[in-house]
Amino acid sequence: MLETVWLIPLKDLDDDARAISLGDVAGMELAAGQEDFVGDPFKMMLMGLEDESRLPYVVEAAGAAVGVFTLQSGAATLAGWHDDDSAWLLRGFLIDRKRQGSGLGSLSAAAAVREAQKLTARLGGGQAGVVLSVNERNPAARAAYAKAGFVEAGRFLGGSAGPQWTMHRGFVG
Repeated sequence: MLETVWLIPLKDLDDDARAISLGDVAGMELAAGQEDFVGDPFKMMLMGLEDESRLPYVVEAAGAAVGVFTLQSGAATLAGWHDDDSAWLLRGFLIDRKRQGSGLGSLSAAAAVREAQKLTARLGGGQAGVVLSVNERNPAARAAYAKAGFVEAGRFLGGSAGPQWTMHRGFVG
């Protein structure tokens, strides 16, 4: 049976809780070769805390931090999407090396879409889904996103690590 994931919005935490969560993030590890596709999780979370358009999250499962991601508004073209405002950008998505291969990536990506839909309803941004780009050399991530309901929306050549696939998942009713 798959675990439940919990999304912890770093910007909503008080200073002490944020420090504890960031300490957990600092201990996360990338799998071999992943440094080509995703940056340092700790630095990504710090950047997200500083940027008004980014909302950084820690993913927890079974009481432990297992991953991170950021939802960003007004930046979907960074993933090869046709405009900036019709979709949230899912960026910096990472499941800790020690927890990869257990289905947490797909669960977390699907949870990120549900969270983005709630944010859109609360903030009134008008987004209709979530977009991301995944490197062509990262078939495991591509499969995890597909399992979470993302569909390919075209090839994107703007990634710093080479060609990407733009993937999108619309909000459900």
